[in-house]
Amino acid sequence: YHLLKLLQKFGKVKQFDFLFHKSGALEGQPRGYCFVNFETKQEAEKAIQCLNGKLALSKKLVVRWAHAQVKRYDHNKSEKILPISLEPSSSTEPPQSNLSVSAKIKAIEAKLKMMAENPDAEYPAAPVYSYFKPPEKKRTTPYSRAAWKSRR
Repeated sequence: YHLLKLLQKFGKVKQFDFLFHKSGALEGQPRGYCFVNFETKQEAEKAIQCLNGKLALSKKLVVRWAHAQVKRYDHNKSEKILPISLEPSSSTEPPQSNLSVSAKIKAIEAKLKMMAENPDAEYPAAPVYSYFKPPEKKRTTPYSRAAWKSRR
């Protein structure tokens, strides 16, 4: 609540998502970060400039764009441009064609080819396990009854 009130000083908050742990030992506890959408880009930039590095509720705030590499706003509009993966789906949209599936397959094949040509020395591949190799120690009997009793 206090964080929301602090953010409202910089402009109209369109959406505020404060994340909590859903399961585990910390269930119900805050995750320590949130996402905020303002009405305009200028309000968001003002909040980033003023709040980044400041102390609030005994915590140092780190305020930044959620995805710096993605173009967040259109220059002509104050409306946010969503990446394709976040766009709301519509029942009027045609289903994805096989073209996108084949494009994904080509991308994966290109990445595999690149990985084969440039093996990473820091992360060597796991050794291939041979399923049909003979055991290293050959047992003559399944177990020794005397040895089994002494282990108990």
